[in-house]
Amino acid sequence: MDGLDQVRFAAVGDLHCRQDMAGALRPLFAQAAEAADALLLCGDLTDYGQPEEARVLAEELAVVDMPVVAVLGNHDFESGRQEEVRRILIDAGIVVLDGEACEVHGVGIAGTKGFAGGYGRHALGPWGEQVIKGFVNEAIQEALKLETALSKLRTPQRLVLLHYAPIVGTVEGEPVEIYAFLGTSRLEDPLIHYPVTAVFHGHAHRGQPEGRTVNGIPVYNVARPLLQRAYPQQPAFRLLEVPLRPAEP
Repeated sequence: MDGLDQVRFAAVGDLHCRQDMAGALRPLFAQAAEAADALLLCGDLTDYGQPEEARVLAEELAVVDMPVVAVLGNHDFESGRQEEVRRILIDAGIVVLDGEACEVHGVGIAGTKGFAGGYGRHALGPWGEQVIKGFVNEAIQEALKLETALSKLRTPQRLVLLHYAPIVGTVEGEPVEIYAFLGTSRLEDPLIHYPVTAVFHGHAHRGQPEGRTVNGIPVYNVARPLLQRAYPQQPAFRLLEVPLRPAEP
């Protein structure tokens, strides 16, 4: 990367890799490798959270000769074997973030799965039954993970990887009744305290491709089904060029 003034990131989520998908994702990854300097994966990497699915995905990613950074999604937790899934991907050379931060080609990346709970004044509060308090606490803990990861970054340019959406704008188009299960504005709070260059998430297959936080940070919904529908003539990933230094004011 010596001498380059920008880094190209290809981002996609919701691959939902199954055991019968050997060979199906390689063309997409090969296209990403040609277009970008690094690949970002925004959760739901597997369909049922089975280690066998993770092994297929690891084989598919073998065509990618560049850094790959990922977070897990709710589907990766489905079978209760998320740690095995994570280990298989890490052993394949993929950086899997869970409240951690890393640096790729001089750009800082903070990542965590995130969680649900709703947005703004419609967000679920920690009141009543213990199960509700536990649900809300999960969202709070994921937001704290993101804040901790962001606090560790010292790079001029910073990206955030999530699975759940931090703003309502990128879930619009989904049934209103399920907004609360697609993300939470609690994930937006750390982005106000630690502004970043851009945020990527998935999960909302019928949402909007992009939106902005209250402080103007671009948020990109890179759920693969959404990208396929919104941009049918393009490969199903979002390409973002990040300057190695922020523009002068």
